Amino acid sequence: MALLPILHYPDPRLKKVAKPVAVVDERVRKLVLDMAETMYEAPGVGLAATQVDVHEQIIVIDISETHDDLRVFINPKIVEASPETKLAEEGCLSVPGIYDYLERPQRIRVQALDVNGATFECEADGLLAVCIQHEMDHLTGRVFVDYLSQLKQSRIKSKMRKLERESA
Repeated sequence: MALLPILHYPDPRLKKVAKPVAVVDERVRKLVLDMAETMYEAPGVGLAATQVDVHEQIIVIDISETHDDLRVFINPKIVEASPETKLAEEGCLSVPGIYDYLERPQRIRVQALDVNGATFECEADGLLAVCIQHEMDHLTGRVFVDYLSQLKQSRIKSKMRKLERESA
């Protein structure tokens, strides 16, 4: 396994729309393992392939305290979302140190492929639902700060550029 570099906002590559995975093969399985290692090391609870500059519909999530419940969603689609919404604080490995509240459907049903290419469905609520929706946004070229006001986006961009300059 290998650690992958995580793109940081406002990198334009985060705006690319991911393409569906045509075949779940060894290359995809290796990418999933590398993404998982990168997510755990960061540390985070979710990572989309877009964030590591691979523009394919793959996300990995592990919301467990013990980091032993890796969930993989390839070509995920939300097939049902509750009308009830919930406000939850979100952060992002591509926007380190920035957190804000977003409102999203409280419960969702997702259909995806697993690492063996088999179709599955799962229902999610709470943190898992937030994570799935957050990571799926990355696959469509959206970062959670895109939902915030223009003023907040501008401040975050300035802060991220300053951090980038300081670490260069």
